[in-house]
Amino acid sequence: MFSKKKNTSKLDADQRELYENARRRTLQKKRLFLHFVIFLVGAVLLIILNVVIGFREEFMPLGYNWFVWAILLWTFFFLIHAVNVFITSSFMGKEWEQRQMEKLVRKQKERIAELEKKAEREYPIPQERRTDRKDPGTPPINNPNKPLNH
Repeated sequence: MFSKKKNTSKLDADQRELYENARRRTLQKKRLFLHFVIFLVGAVLLIILNVVIGFREEFMPLGYNWFVWAILLWTFFFLIHAVNVFITSSFMGKEWEQRQMEKLVRKQKERIAELEKKAEREYPIPQERRTDRKDPGTPPINNPNKPLNH
């Protein structure tokens, strides 16, 4: 009477999983976009720091200004981030994982069926004992009126 109503979600488990996957992907893309904006602002600041302000103008590894190497390194890390978001997650995301799980379960079921057929061929069960079973996976029922043949 005075208790709060239980919050029953109208989303079933599959819808919830789809929502979570979409939320996770959106967050990945948002972080990538933020990384890109910070990269652009940082690259401009590095250029201003070296060219306009003149910070460490004399430092030129391999004949290029230091900010060029810093921006190239940062570009490399940004590209790795982009590949992770758009390529790796697409090929090896939740959908890929689900397909792999289904494939492995199917293979296991096929293997179990093969083993059951092999066991039935090598160790056949007498017909009278088969009729006493309700389910092939249950042991035979002991019928007190029927003698056991051993």
